[in-house]
Amino acid sequence: MAGGMKSLAKDTAIYGVSSILGKFINWCLVPIYTRVLTTGEFGVMTNVYSYTALLAVILTYGMETGFFRFVNKGEDDPMRVYSTTLLSITATSILFVGFCFSFLTPISGFLDYGQHTDYIAIMAVVVGIDVVMTIPFAYLRYKKRPIRFATLRLLSIFITIAFTIFFLIICPKIYTSNPSLIDWFYNPHYKEGYVFVANLIGSAITLVLLLPELTGFKYVVDTNLLRRMLKYCFPLLILGIAGILNQTVDKIIYPLLFEDKVEAFRQLGIYGACSRVAIIMMMFTQAFRFAYEPFIFAKNKDANNDKAYTEAMKFFIIFSLIIFLGVMFYMDIIKHFIGKDFYEGLDVVSIVMMGYILFGIYFNLSFWYKMVDKTYFGAIFSIAGCVITIVLNIIFVPIYGYMASAWATLICNLVMMLLSYYFERKYRPLPYDFKAIGLYFGLAIVLYAISCYVRFDSEALRLAFNTVLFGIFFFVLIKRDLPLSEIPVIGKVLKKK
Repeated sequence: MAGGMKSLAKDTAIYGVSSILGKFINWCLVPIYTRVLTTGEFGVMTNVYSYTALLAVILTYGMETGFFRFVNKGEDDPMRVYSTTLLSITATSILFVGFCFSFLTPISGFLDYGQHTDYIAIMAVVVGIDVVMTIPFAYLRYKKRPIRFATLRLLSIFITIAFTIFFLIICPKIYTSNPSLIDWFYNPHYKEGYVFVANLIGSAITLVLLLPELTGFKYVVDTNLLRRMLKYCFPLLILGIAGILNQTVDKIIYPLLFEDKVEAFRQLGIYGACSRVAIIMMMFTQAFRFAYEPFIFAKNKDANNDKAYTEAMKFFIIFSLIIFLGVMFYMDIIKHFIGKDFYEGLDVVSIVMMGYILFGIYFNLSFWYKMVDKTYFGAIFSIAGCVITIVLNIIFVPIYGYMASAWATLICNLVMMLLSYYFERKYRPLPYDFKAIGLYFGLAIVLYAISCYVRFDSEALRLAFNTVLFGIFFFVLIKRDLPLSEIPVIGKVLKKK
């Protein structure tokens, strides 16, 4: 068992690092986007990518998870499962792309992209390719080839980023000095369109690199197996749609809530850019998840593991609050991450980050229904959150703009968290350290409030004052829960003394 857990931890680290590193690298493009694109152009990009995220979940229809379930079940030939899954996903993806191209004009008009049908065409192909690639990538995981998996994932991201920089940074400079070199393929007014083109190039090249996983076996469709897989995957599709809508629905419906589409995309661009400042919290939550899941698997063999679960929850909250305070206290520096045209939306950062913290707590709480085999609760909570998000956006966005979207996301995550906790008390209550959790939450909110209301004209003084406030939080943490002797590097130094 120890060897299996060691292998699991190693593979998890590779998958986790590649995923988080990929998100981080994409995150680093935001300074370019917000300086090259206008707020409206960035709003268009945010809106289109929100649609593609939703479509990717729909077009995968839970088959990635279904593949793992049936390929490991032992009742069917693994290559037969792989072939059936791959052909099913490929067929539906081709139908989707064909449908989009057949009705390109009405679809573009409905989505308010009547002047840019090419955006819809490009992203339809991108979604189709990316969805098909989920299965060979899943096959690599099944074959325990994390290095190839991570290499191809990161290479895809690097290719996309390279072409993004080429189109948005290099081409404009060449066009200014010597337009004849590139005017045969480059249009300086296309801008956000080139972000989509770069994505298409990256996806297409990655698909070619996956050819070894797409050849060398006989393609067959086992209709009986496919029916069983679809029956298994349908609930996962509903759960997946509800989950992704919680993350993207505000950005999808935002332009539909305004008569003035120019203003709608301008506000969405500001909201999208400032929300990305807060994504550092999401990356921490994902990193924690990759570490936490194998930790839970390891602890499941222990007779008394409740304390381990509750300690993990406490320290997740503590370190989430450290990230929250770090970003908010040093916003004078961090705001330069985005272009000046987007600064007016910086007030949403604190709301979005707190929403991510609540979602992280919800994720931690979700293990109760997995441990008692009542996973349907996850679908119920996600659907409830989705309904709340949609209703709050429809009612309040036309009045309060993007601030309403930020609050709607926070309230959605809060409700899901409270629902999960309520039912946890019924089915598998855990002794969480509410005294410590309340102390750190209260301390963080008080320190942040002091930072907001005690203002200095000098940026240097503001940063110095906020550093003192940050130090207070660390002082309480060190005195109460994390003595210096327990911190890895510092602890070794103290022991030597």
